[in-house]
Amino acid sequence: MELTFQERLIKVQSELKAPKGQFNSFGKYKYRNCEDILEAVKPLLTKYGLALMLTDSIEEVAGVLFVNAKAKVWDSEGTSVEVTAQAGIDPDKKGMDISQTFGSASSYARKYALNGLFLIDDTKDADATNTHDTTTKPVTKPIFTPDNFQKAKAAKATIEMIKKNYTISPTIEKEYLEYINK
Repeated sequence: MELTFQERLIKVQSELKAPKGQFNSFGKYKYRNCEDILEAVKPLLTKYGLALMLTDSIEEVAGVLFVNAKAKVWDSEGTSVEVTAQAGIDPDKKGMDISQTFGSASSYARKYALNGLFLIDDTKDADATNTHDTTTKPVTKPIFTPDNFQKAKAAKATIEMIKKNYTISPTIEKEYLEYINK
């Protein structure tokens, strides 16, 4: 009996062993990157007659740039499933030129799209165990300004999207809600 698409995907998910092939000498921890996952999953995709495609798009919501990565698996009959993940882009990141900031955000988003698609748990990975910065810094969001208001309108951003990335005054929030509820 031939396996269904879902059964083949489950086999890939359960058989996949993506080792942490990278080492951060500063933080003294091992981690896996997108390439480690791809190297481990390709033989399983071939074994079960599945194909994988990764794509990125650059998007902006309320003045915030981010990479939207999509990981899609399909079979010869066209049955497919896809997962998306996002990563913010900081074009002003110290020590990186603009192409490096976009590239690192793409790699990060693709890794997490693959994690979601293939059920890879990274709770003990670099992002969860990174302790080399022991100082706690308060997280402060930029203020949502009238300039941001115009960009958010153009992007058709929801109030939830804005609140996620900005501090917004009750007055501006009310104005924006009135605008989007027209």
